[in-house]
Amino acid sequence: MTTPTRRLPEETARLGEEIYERNIRQHVEPGRVGEFVAIDVNSRDYSIADSEVAAAEQLRERHPEARVWLMRAGYRALGSFGGGSLRRTG
Repeated sequence: MTTPTRRLPEETARLGEEIYERNIRQHVEPGRVGEFVAIDVNSRDYSIADSEVAAAEQLRERHPEARVWLMRAGYRALGSFGGGSLRRTG
């Protein structure tokens, strides 16, 4: 068993966003907009589900040592506290 790669949270975020844009987005948008995408930034594998917890659990079943980054398909953020649309444009 290999030791999981340690990263700063900022590096995990950068890699997660990069992997989503380069490898995943075109496969999940627009057909699954609003669903949650859990990305293992180490393996670049991902899982999609109706909740953050379900997506992360599915991914960790395959990769117990996953370094998980969560995205919401079609959105710039997982959620918000107030006004303004989080939907991606373009």
